[in-house]
Amino acid sequence: MNDHMTNELGWMLDEVLKVPEARHAILLSADGMLRSHSQGISRDEAERQAAALSGLQSISRSTAEFCGEESSPWQQTLVEFTDGYVFLVAAGTGAYLAVSATQHVDMETVTYRMQKLVDRLGKELTSPPRHDAGHGRPGAGVSS
Repeated sequence: MNDHMTNELGWMLDEVLKVPEARHAILLSADGMLRSHSQGISRDEAERQAAALSGLQSISRSTAEFCGEESSPWQQTLVEFTDGYVFLVAAGTGAYLAVSATQHVDMETVTYRMQKLVDRLGKELTSPPRHDAGHGRPGAGVSS
């Protein structure tokens, strides 16, 4: 399958990577399926990371009680490594946005850009399919 056809939102993910030291971005579903990825990461690697990040989100969500109340909704997970960070945020119903970055990234800027991107993605993911006027709908263009 053509990667371009299956990566329609990749250009939007590239926007968050304009933050210096941000590396990769992927959009994944709650069940670990890759929905889209930025340019700098291969589809195979993005799929592997989507599966792993889905598990990370699930584990994070299950620890809500440790923070306060079991019903407290999960919003974000940050994992720090010697060489950088992985940011994982909710991106709408059943969708998550993940960004990796080096240890020199401005964390506040990445988080801000991710939230702005989530707002844009929400509109894209919930927009109804567009139809040409009078085409694609039963009875369209037919007057009584």
